[in-house]
Formats: sequence, structure tokens, C-alpha cells
Amino acid sequence: MDGFEFRLLNDYQRGFPLHARPYAGIAHALGRSEAETLDTLARLQASGKVSRIGATFAPGRIGAATLAAMSVPAARLAAVARLVNSFPEVNHNYEREHAYNLWFVVTAPDPARVETVVCAIESAARCGTVLSLPMIEPYHIDLGFDLAQRDAAPPREVVREGRARQMALSPRERALVIALQEGLALVPEPYAELARRAGMPEHEALATLARWVEDGVIKRIGAIVRHRQLGFRANAMVVWDVPDAEVTEVGRTVARLPEVTLCYRRERRLPAWRYNLYCMIHGRGRTHVLAQIAGMDARCDLVKYPHEVLFSRRCFKQHGARYVGGAAHG
Repeated sequence: MDGFEFRLLNDYQRGFPLHARPYAGIAHALGRSEAETLDTLARLQASGKVSRIGATFAPGRIGAATLAAMSVPAARLAAVARLVNSFPEVNHNYEREHAYNLWFVVTAPDPARVETVVCAIESAARCGTVLSLPMIEPYHIDLGFDLAQRDAAPPREVVREGRARQMALSPRERALVIALQEGLALVPEPYAELARRAGMPEHEALATLARWVEDGVIKRIGAIVRHRQLGFRANAMVVWDVPDAEVTEVGRTVARLPEVTLCYRRERRLPAWRYNLYCMIHGRGRTHVLAQIAGMDARCDLVKYPHEVLFSRRCFKQHGARYVGGAAHG
């Protein structure tokens, strides 16, 4: 990427302008034209480096989700992955280096639908029990990261979120979520187009988005990048078995590290799966990622906890979560 492309993707993963012509505001800040900004984003999206310009909702605020895992024989992995991908509720699906080698995320309007989908996948795949590992407590769920990967980046502040309280959506809010799930259009006035699809005035759509950002329902609005297409191919999920009495303090400590892109606590599934603390590290090289994990172990005194490192091998599916079903207005 050139400098302009880098700044578009690095600087605008969050804090996307909430006014009628956001791309014009970004263009002005970067010393380019609105047309050039839109053309560049369209090209980055066509190349797969950008998934969409859109919103990331806080876990548990407008729907339900779980991380699930299966142990799939190598000869059947591609076929089972296609089966899992066929469920619209599945938005991420990865092969990882582990006996549990297929990991996917299921999102739906409520926990009952999540459980129904997990059971349907388990029945159709015929690979034994699917581990369903719902989130208990988030520590860092921003889903954006510094593309420069600065070694001297300062520790981040961690918001003490606790258990999320699900928000009851009005019919108009539901329509806005359905439209927003598809992302913002690459047009000069994307919020007007979003509002049209949601069946409401633009000022109402903008005011609702601003309120959701203020209330923490939306974690960020901006460029949703595909890290593998940007060269971050050594991506590890690290899991620890931390005593329940200690896991919140340990999780918040890990979440402050700038190399950590996600950090949260999930349910165990004993005896098959003992781990309750998770983090993700995205890197350009395996050696660098392993060195970062070793540094984390030393700084946070993590070596006393049993752990495993699961590098991703293949991405079978990656798109935005569909928390609310239905179609936007025409």
C-alpha cells in the first residue's frame, strides 16, 4: 500500500465521521479529493483488503453469539467447512493448528437460535460434539489494530465492561441494524443511502448511530479490514486455564498489551476443553508472534497457567456478523 492507502485503513478503522459527507471529511484531512478517496476505498474493497466500511457492535448488546469448535478428520475438513459456511449465522470460519481444528463463530438474534444452529451443524457434520464456548466477559473487543505494529506502542486503557446488557430494539432500530449489517455504501452521502434502506430520515439514522456509539452499543465505525490480505498471516489464538477467581484481573492485564487484538473470557467445556481466557495476536511472521507471546508470559506472569497456542491455517469464511435477520428496504 502507498501512504494514502495506509492512512485510510490504519487511521479510519474507528472514529468514522458521523455527518452527511464523511468521505469528504476524510479526504480533506488527508489532502485528497472525495472522488479519489472513494475510488481508493472501492479498489481496496475489490482486492479483498477491506471487508466493508461499517460498524462493530459490542458483544451481547443486540444479539447472541458463540465461538464453536470441532475436531474434523483432515480428509473431510474442506467439505465440513463448506457445510458450516452454508449457515448464514456463521460469519467467521477458520482452520487452526489443533486437534480441534475447525473454529467458527455463530451469531443470531438470541441464544436459542445460536444453540439451534450449533446443534444443526453438529448433526449434519457428524464429527462428534461441537464445543460451544460463549463469551462470559470481554476485556478488549475493538476488532481493529495498528497496521504499523509499533514495537514501542504504549499500553492501552481497558474499560471495565463486565457482562453486556442486551438492548431491546424498536422496529425502526431493528431496520437500521439490518441495513447497517451490509456496511456503508461507497457514495458521497452514505448515511442518506443507509437511511433509505432502513426506511427513515437521514437525521434520525445519524442521531441513532451517534447514540449507540455514546452508549457503547457500537464499539467502532470505520474500515473493517481483512488482516490476511494485508499480510498478517501469522495469527494466533492463545488460550489459558486461569482460576476463576483470578481470570478477570489477568484478562484485564493481558488486554492492556498493544500487541493483543482481542481478549475475553469464555466458558469452559470440561473435560474436553479446560481453557477460559483467550487472546488474539495478529502478526506478519510466526517467529515474531511467538516472541510476542513469550514476552507476554514474562510481563504478565502467565507461565504458571496451562496454555496452548493455536495458529490459524486457512480462512474459510469472514464477513460481518448478522445479529438481526431480515432484509433492508429496497
